[in-house]
Amino acid sequence: MTVPRPPVTIGVSLKMYFGFEQTIRWCEAVRDLSQAHPAVTSGSVELFVIPSFPVLSRAFELLAGTKVGLGAQNLHWEDSGPFTGEVSGTMLAEMGCRYVEIGHAERRRLFGETDDVVAAKTAAALRNDLVPVICVGEPEPGPKAETLRFCMDQIGSALSRSRGTNRVIVAYEPVWAIGAPRPAPPDHIRAICAGLVGALESRPDLIATVIYGGAAGSGLLSVSKGCLHGLFLGRSSHEPAGLAAVLDEALLLDP
Repeated sequence: MTVPRPPVTIGVSLKMYFGFEQTIRWCEAVRDLSQAHPAVTSGSVELFVIPSFPVLSRAFELLAGTKVGLGAQNLHWEDSGPFTGEVSGTMLAEMGCRYVEIGHAERRRLFGETDDVVAAKTAAALRNDLVPVICVGEPEPGPKAETLRFCMDQIGSALSRSRGTNRVIVAYEPVWAIGAPRPAPPDHIRAICAGLVGALESRPDLIATVIYGGAAGSGLLSVSKGCLHGLFLGRSSHEPAGLAAVLDEALLLDP
């Protein structure tokens, strides 16, 4: 399945690796990079960053006037209420967020998030006009057909409470590749992402973007050309030069 090339989508999640001041310095570097790099200034790359909650307000100020979108790493499924320590989609939207990460394997494994929780959070994101970055992926390597079914089941479950036509980003992150020294093999990435794109294109209720995460970095866009829409980066972009290398690669892709 060949994917008609939209603007390439590149997302970066910082997880909990940085402190406050380090995150500010990183956001400043990304701001400067985005204002100088033709992949971003031309609109050929949709770039968004997802820092920790305490930095969101300052990050929004730093990125104002750029083409870098801001996202959050989590949200609660309700828009308000007695939920100590939680953050609502309503507040995130008010703060200037445009994206929110949902259903990451670490949230499922460490914090017990179930398919029902992921579905409720996806619905909360969409009703607050946030683009959900829905993370899917199999726990262990297996046959490609089984992996594709597993991921499509996760996507179907995540969207089961959503209504209307919605823009979503699906981040395919095989659990076994998260934090690994290298990403999944290119043929595996191509097969699963192309399968996801093909299946999601048949749904009239979705405007879906499929990106790959899991030890993602420069080089993957070229070898996966035509099979996915972008990348979800982590540690490879902790140094802005790593992000710049991916943007350079995106700029060189043929339309």
